[in-house]
Amino acid sequence: MIAGYLARETFLHKLPAGRKLLALAAIGLIFPFVPGWWLPAVVLLAALTLYALCGTEALNRLKVMRTLVLFLAFIGVIQGLGQGWAEALNVVLRMLAMVLLADLVTFSTTMREMMGAIEPLLKPFARFGLNPQRIALAVALVMRFIPYLLANWRERDEAHRARTGRGGGWRIIAPFIVETLRLADRVAETLEARGAGMGRNGN
Repeated sequence: MIAGYLARETFLHKLPAGRKLLALAAIGLIFPFVPGWWLPAVVLLAALTLYALCGTEALNRLKVMRTLVLFLAFIGVIQGLGQGWAEALNVVLRMLAMVLLADLVTFSTTMREMMGAIEPLLKPFARFGLNPQRIALAVALVMRFIPYLLANWRERDEAHRARTGRGGGWRIIAPFIVETLRLADRVAETLEARGAGMGRNGN
């Protein structure tokens, strides 16, 4: 269920996990402070270039992303009607760019590498009764779930298309959200069952 790692090594695999995660976080933090859609567009173009440089297997992952466009288009319409189309374009480009960047990090970083990069940053929280290793595991799992969620959306869209002859679009948004929430509950229960609760002692 938790997949996404690309076994064939690319130049991204050779970069330290910490640097990749730091770059991802920095871009996400910068976006809100830069007005207009030009920066998200540049980042999106850069992300697509990285996919191309990583080879055919990486580019094939973009096929899953196509169904995401419908979901983002729905969000863009709502945003456009409420706050204007320029802002809608900005929001959609930001979301798409961040998803692609997160997937680049996911397919080029193992779980162990990701946890090793995150855990040291969380050690100060140990004094508040939190377990850095378990929080690092939770963050790494969230990153790993991005490809799964995209695949889930694609499967629902294809199933709806097979039944009706047209794409699911907005019709599958509600069941997709429900399934995502159920998935989150199952993961939380699994972590608790294995003693991976968020507290120091699993509480």
